[in-house]
Amino acid sequence: MTRSAGLRARFGRLPVVSRLVLAVAITMSLVLTGTAGLVYWRVQTALDRQLHDDLAAYRHSLDRAVRTGTAPPPGPSGSLYQVLDSRGRVLGASDAVRHRPLLTPGELDSAAHGHTVRRDVGSLLPITPDTLRLQARRVRAGGQSRVVVAAVRRGHRDEALRELLAQLAFASVLALIAASFVGYRTARAALRPVERYRSGAATLADGAQNLRLDVPADRDDEITRLGHTLNRMLDRLEASAVRERRFVADASHELRTPLALLRAELDVALHRPRSAEELTGTLRAVEGEVQRLIDLSNALLALEELGGTDHVVRAPVRLADLVESAVAPHLRTAGRDGRALTVDAAGTTVEVDARWLRPAIGNLVDNALRHAEGPVRVTAEVRGPVTAEGRGPRLRLVVADEGPGFPPEFLPRAFDRFARAEASRTSEGSGLGLAFVHAVTTAHGGTAYAENTGRGAAVVLELPC
Repeated sequence: MTRSAGLRARFGRLPVVSRLVLAVAITMSLVLTGTAGLVYWRVQTALDRQLHDDLAAYRHSLDRAVRTGTAPPPGPSGSLYQVLDSRGRVLGASDAVRHRPLLTPGELDSAAHGHTVRRDVGSLLPITPDTLRLQARRVRAGGQSRVVVAAVRRGHRDEALRELLAQLAFASVLALIAASFVGYRTARAALRPVERYRSGAATLADGAQNLRLDVPADRDDEITRLGHTLNRMLDRLEASAVRERRFVADASHELRTPLALLRAELDVALHRPRSAEELTGTLRAVEGEVQRLIDLSNALLALEELGGTDHVVRAPVRLADLVESAVAPHLRTAGRDGRALTVDAAGTTVEVDARWLRPAIGNLVDNALRHAEGPVRVTAEVRGPVTAEGRGPRLRLVVADEGPGFPPEFLPRAFDRFARAEASRTSEGSGLGLAFVHAVTTAHGGTAYAENTGRGAAVVLELPC
């Protein structure tokens, strides 16, 4: 593992708040360093330009004085000079440098050959005394070559730069501390809801029921959206758990009766000898109960599958063909009972899930044939164009009969699981037919309701298509 990979691994193991604060600190350090460097460079450039201008003006005046043989003029504050011959002997100088050579032998030789020599004496850091900036140039006077050295003290310039460095360092440290503190407080405040969500999830993992995260209603940031997403996930988990408990409870409740009947038939058949006809009757009774178990299990599984999906798979289908194929298996039963079974369906095309809607229509027709009287009418039509609100056309499907109708007290719970209008729970049917119809309609995004028409009963399905 490389050094950089190791650093990234150690950084990734830090808590999120520490990583955010460290990232803010590093970023602010780079920004402050760059800003301080820019400020220092601009101030140094301005001070050096001023120093250079003063030194250049002083050197020009010295050159003129040497050429004319006059006394050197006074220079700016802290200025010094030396006039040397080609061998480096001092011919004239300021009192402070009369016995101190300002040029090295190499610099003296370079200046004697006509080059301009520029050099700083002393350093900014560490602090050194008597810092100078000098320029040396050859000047001809009276047919002889002279080297004129002009120098100015850098003390005020260096002191100003050192003070600037100290102030920039102090300000940068304060800014870094303040930025790190603000970053820490901001990260803690931003991640506090996440920690609250984590605590809530831990409570849920410990078996808490009906838990929802406390999400502010007046915000719409990333953390708030995360909270809403988690709450929707909790809703789905709770709904799934409720469906699971309902499925188990319904199955155990409804399977008990046919299983008890099977056990009773088999006990009677085993406890005393029986004739072939009696055994055949017993087997037929057992077959009927087994078929009832199969139908009940299929209905429960279908309801569970519908409840566990968010949407149905829609596909174009001709409405008349869909309704007629759902009604066709019941025509023989209607004819045997001497009852009319009519279909009035539009020839338009709708987008529905025929895999689920076809058995739902069949359940309604079967209920009407078993529990009602007179003719059964199935009507299906598409109503309404696309509205300004974006709502499209809706399929309205009605299965009506001319029987006694639903008992008034049964209508509010007609679509509940195992709800039956008959007083006896041993009557034919499982009580899941209308529950299945309601589940199919809801999965399509529609509604279902039952009503008494005055001439009988009607079940109405309305769903977008």
